Amino acid sequence: MNTQDTIAALATPAGSGAIAVIRLSGKQAIAIADQHFRSVSNKKLSEQKSHTIHLGHIVDDNKTYDETLVSLFKAPNSYTGENVVEVSCHGSPYIQQELLQLFLRNGCRMANAGEFTLRAFLNGKLDLSQAEAVADLIASENEASHQIAMQQMRGGFSSEIKKLREELLNFASLIELELDFAEEDVEFADRGAFNELLERIQLVLKRLIDSFAVGNVIKNGIPVALVGEPNVGKSTLLNTLLNEERAIVSSIAGTTRDTIEDEISIAGIGFRFIDTAGIRDTKDEVETIGIRKTFEKIEQSQVVVYIIDSLRVKKDRANVESIKIELRKLRNKFPQKPLVIIANKKDQLAQEEQLFILDEISDIITQKDKTKILLISAKTNSGVEELKDILHDFVNTGALRNNETIVTNSRHYDSLLKALEEIDKVKDGMAHGIPSDLLAIDIRQAIHHFGEITGQITSDDLLGNIFANFCIGK
Repeated sequence: MNTQDTIAALATPAGSGAIAVIRLSGKQAIAIADQHFRSVSNKKLSEQKSHTIHLGHIVDDNKTYDETLVSLFKAPNSYTGENVVEVSCHGSPYIQQELLQLFLRNGCRMANAGEFTLRAFLNGKLDLSQAEAVADLIASENEASHQIAMQQMRGGFSSEIKKLREELLNFASLIELELDFAEEDVEFADRGAFNELLERIQLVLKRLIDSFAVGNVIKNGIPVALVGEPNVGKSTLLNTLLNEERAIVSSIAGTTRDTIEDEISIAGIGFRFIDTAGIRDTKDEVETIGIRKTFEKIEQSQVVVYIIDSLRVKKDRANVESIKIELRKLRNKFPQKPLVIIANKKDQLAQEEQLFILDEISDIITQKDKTKILLISAKTNSGVEELKDILHDFVNTGALRNNETIVTNSRHYDSLLKALEEIDKVKDGMAHGIPSDLLAIDIRQAIHHFGEITGQITSDDLLGNIFANFCIGK
């Protein structure tokens, strides 16, 4: 990839719209735009100040393509750190392509995916973790993922890592200096202060590593499995939660034979609901496969919602015992997984019948913080808002509320794990009197893994993998 070229790309989604934006970046961006932009003030863009907007027309020979607004950003005070021109034209696909082809014919080349942000990184406008946060920000679909991406893009995560790396680097320099005076047997690095630093780094790394469990599910949506016997109202509940007819609802048992998934936002957090096949003994081969998938989805979910048909409980006490057996099996198999037991069809029960059902299944609760019981009517929407509140309460959003750093990127998570492993080696080595030259090797490895996160240490393959996931034009 030649980073000295001037690049161009459509920065807005393809298709018709009110306006479209074509972005140019590079040393010749202003000169190329000047060839075809005719300002209403008859002034050239190269003569204008940075961060100004100009009205005019894009022309080629005697042909006028469009009336446009051109935004001007001169190096180094731009997103990429280069000269940047953004042409806001009318959103006709024809106009977009004609203008883009005009710039490509006159010295630009088509930008690769993420190349504008890559240039921002290479020119020191963003570090690597901030650059990756740009893609997360574009992809954010709820308040929580947006908040995490904004916090990372502002540099909260990278500044924390950079500070630790700098302190570690200072001690590494002193320890390596000791190697030059090995015969004198002197110590330049205060071992007590160094040990305190290592303990502090361990605490920070462990906190960041632990945050990935929350950050990853928030970024990708918290999976919630809707499980239970056939015909208890799982599909009806999914449709009610989504406010659309997403799943087929039928009085015939076993209608849902495969999993159906969709996502909604609850109080700013994304939840991915999974409607599963009803659990029962069956000889139907297809339904059996669906039931096997149900247990796979329970394994993968963060929260399980077990739905009971209240009318069956009311009609036959034997049903109560069979439900209790299934719930105990579920709780024993997944003791740490939050469980919400829902007694559906509340609208068809008298008040005393509702109390009876709650009393019958309440003795299943052995972990009160992990299990909730709720009466609802998926058909009439009664109790559904309370269900949403319960699901939201299961999520550990304390770190979000306190604006703490939350790790969502698996690459960062991997580097943090490797850095912690090296720090543990250094601390153990100090406790056992390992020579300074061996300590220095482990310290340098930890510093290396810190640098991988912020981009102080990179490779072409790493950058290629990261920015290939960006959209073109960003």
